Amino acid sequence: MGTTSKALSLLNFFSRATPQIGLSELARLSGLNKATVYRLLTELAGHGFVEQVGTGREYRLGPAFLRLAALRENQVPMREVALQQLTQLCDATGETAHMSLLNGDVLSNLAYAYSNRHGTMVMMEDAEVLELHSTGSGLAVLAYSPVSFVDETLSAPLTARTSQTLTDPVEIRALLPSIRKSGIAESTGGFEEDVISHAVPIFDARSACIGAMAVAAPVSRMTDHLRQQIRDELMARARHTTRILGGFPPDSFPTYEPQNMLQKEA
Repeated sequence: MGTTSKALSLLNFFSRATPQIGLSELARLSGLNKATVYRLLTELAGHGFVEQVGTGREYRLGPAFLRLAALRENQVPMREVALQQLTQLCDATGETAHMSLLNGDVLSNLAYAYSNRHGTMVMMEDAEVLELHSTGSGLAVLAYSPVSFVDETLSAPLTARTSQTLTDPVEIRALLPSIRKSGIAESTGGFEEDVISHAVPIFDARSACIGAMAVAAPVSRMTDHLRQQIRDELMARARHTTRILGGFPPDSFPTYEPQNMLQKEA
């Protein structure tokens, strides 16, 4: 392993759980001697990739990453990243895929993709704003939002968009534990009659939920096989999108094994 590779490998030991690490601990984790680790860290610090903090002079990631992250966002904007993932999700499921971002107490539609596999599809042109209580995306966000935010959202008047829209805060709260357990929200007819949507939350670098990725399909086309395919593909794409955007799911976010793949291997 070359010097550059050794230096970069040290950065992999930093995480949300261990944002600051001392010299001795980095030496132990890397298997390198302290003199070598100190030399590599000094080089990294010189370029702003790490910095020392606190009385223990522990190391943490430096400001160079903020600059590089800003450059990446400028070159690869969030909407472009989302659209790439949505297009692949749409192609895999044959249904409408969309991603929305939290904007106050509603979700704003960021991007969507349509499939040409069927003559009919769920349209998103009239869904620029999605309510949190009436959509799969909104329920996914509520499930991974602070209690104070959920309380504030559900204390406001909740509009019934269809005869199937849940407007009782008690009923909505009762759904959230199972969504947190699976990582996937499902809503039938809440926002639009005869439409079923599945959604998975998207997280930022602080593991805060910032929005959701979803697949919407006509109820008449939903089968057990399609439902499982949507859940598998959606979870994979949402996780990947979170990573691409520099985010991390919280530690409580469930692991997920694609059921369709397991069935193929059986």
